[in-house]
Amino acid sequence: MAEVLEINDIEELESHRLCWAALLNETLQASFFQSLDWLQAYWRHFGHGQHLRALVVFNGGRPIGILPLAVRQERTRIGRTAVLTYPLHDWGSFYGPIGPNPTATLLAAVRHIRKTERDWDLFDPRWVNAIECDRGRTETAMQAVGLQPRKQHWNTTWIIDFADTWQIYLQGRKAKFRENIRRTERRAAVAGEVTFERYRPLGVSCGDANPRWDLFSQCVDLAARSGRSDTTTGKTLSHESARAFLRDANVAAANRGALDVCLLKLDGRPIAYAYNYQLDGRIEGLRMGYHPAFAAIGPGTLLMSHMIRDSVERQDTSLDLGVDHAQIKRRWATRGLGSYRYTHYAPTSPKAQILRAKHWWDARRRTGANE
Repeated sequence: MAEVLEINDIEELESHRLCWAALLNETLQASFFQSLDWLQAYWRHFGHGQHLRALVVFNGGRPIGILPLAVRQERTRIGRTAVLTYPLHDWGSFYGPIGPNPTATLLAAVRHIRKTERDWDLFDPRWVNAIECDRGRTETAMQAVGLQPRKQHWNTTWIIDFADTWQIYLQGRKAKFRENIRRTERRAAVAGEVTFERYRPLGVSCGDANPRWDLFSQCVDLAARSGRSDTTTGKTLSHESARAFLRDANVAAANRGALDVCLLKLDGRPIAYAYNYQLDGRIEGLRMGYHPAFAAIGPGTLLMSHMIRDSVERQDTSLDLGVDHAQIKRRWATRGLGSYRYTHYAPTSPKAQILRAKHWWDARRRTGANE
């Protein structure tokens, strides 16, 4: 029978680094957000007030999977509520168990949660890629141990699946969209010399882990100048509350070989950027932006076309554009992909039961409005 080791100290996880890395390499559609490097950087800046519950699952004394979880206090209409969920915090689109045995990992981990002392009101795994990766595993595991879940759509992200050539990709776009790209390229050619720079280190294991602070600083500068610099989410590259964290994450990504930075320049001057993470050719777009002074030549369109062409040449597989600004992103995307949450409301928690009733009522009202 599987055994579970629960780790509550972030420092203790360092002794499991090799195991974590090996399991991540065997994880279906693994992302940098599932790496120990990401979790350590995230926890240094956002772990205060959270309780780490990283579950390492063993079978026959051999580690077969890891389920990183955290209890965090979230604001609701009835006050702060303790939620046990993944440590992603909406930085990325998807999360899930680490390792090649997600079914066994989830079942053992959820059974452990069921029998240990409850320090949460909601057990709420979110950002689940139900269609491509999870395939019902989370829901089945929760049901099997008596933690009945309520499945809800969480968000929709926009994906570009790279074709064999740039021309094949363009053929899948609307004629008006293709003409807009050509028109933008003609305007840019008149404005000056357009160059595209992409930096993707191989990682510390290959002796190639330069964090390239010059590129990072240029991205931060463009983020500060862009129209999204005043966002209230606190997650832009230039936002004071996120800057130190993103610098730490920049180092972690370079060390892991997961950093992907793109800069578009006009006559040598940076005018647009895309700051991404990537693993095995699967790119996750973190932030994009451009200098508003060059808006007339369409720097965002230019950057995207150069980035896609370069990814096709590198034989990357996909680019996750994220969930924000869907109207713009869906023009480039080849498909949308939903993420889900599976919420269990603790029966003995008054807060959880009030929220359960409220969520049920809200869902019923939405259904009635659509009939």
